[in-house]
Amino acid sequence: MIEGYLRRLGIEGRPEATYETLVDLHHRHLDTLPYENLSIMLAAIGAVASPDSVDPKETLERVAAGGNAGYCFHHNGLVSLVLEELGFDVVRRPGQLIETTGPSGQLDHLAFEVRGLPTAANPGGRWWPDLGFGDAFREPLPLVEGHHRQNGFVYRLVRVGEAGWTFHHDPSGSFHGNLVRGVVELDVVVARHPELSTPPGPYTSKLVVQRRDATGADTVRSIRHTRIGEDAFTRELWDFAEWSAALEGLGLSFAGVEEGALRTLHERQAAGYDDWLLTR
Repeated sequence: MIEGYLRRLGIEGRPEATYETLVDLHHRHLDTLPYENLSIMLAAIGAVASPDSVDPKETLERVAAGGNAGYCFHHNGLVSLVLEELGFDVVRRPGQLIETTGPSGQLDHLAFEVRGLPTAANPGGRWWPDLGFGDAFREPLPLVEGHHRQNGFVYRLVRVGEAGWTFHHDPSGSFHGNLVRGVVELDVVVARHPELSTPPGPYTSKLVVQRRDATGADTVRSIRHTRIGEDAFTRELWDFAEWSAALEGLGLSFAGVEEGALRTLHERQAAGYDDWLLTR
């Protein structure tokens, strides 16, 4: 089942369930598959019938065939499934964005923990990989309280009770932090997906495409392209050709999407950006 996904990442065969494999897969996934909500936005303008499913097996098939992954439910659902297939000890955990829903809010982030991989720096062997934050950490974080620096960025983990952690993003990141605690089953994730991915859900107003690389992160939000880290910049993509080229440059696939739908999406995103400029 997972060989097509691994080949897309440039991995032949099934690697062993080691810490080195976890880091390598984390890097390759980030390099290959951007965080994005294209299918959600296409559904919102009526260009497709519905957003892509968050069933991990369907995401796996779509990605193995060269398609996009999606947002956090897709990415972390897919990777946690792959890691289980490879023999890793995986626990899926629910999260909430601090600035939107807060500690008592509903599920809006799927996270997962990998256990049993001790290193000299993390003898407890518990790790937090995350492929669904868009512009956050490049390396899996050790589940150790304190500050963690990676390539010029700083993150912080704070322990919350026996089964929870608060992740604080680097100040340059796209969100403030995320509270992760407890355990979540995939059927709960699947049930929550329609509320997030159909209007007026939080992921249905602006196109967001993000990719984290070794030295920074790129984000196209609506028609605004920003980069944090090395070679930081901000630019506005008013021209359709520049906009679509920037998205493809971040790894977004337009396979099966009609150009007319993309042009409509760009026009609406540009109009919304104008409204934002006039009212901010």
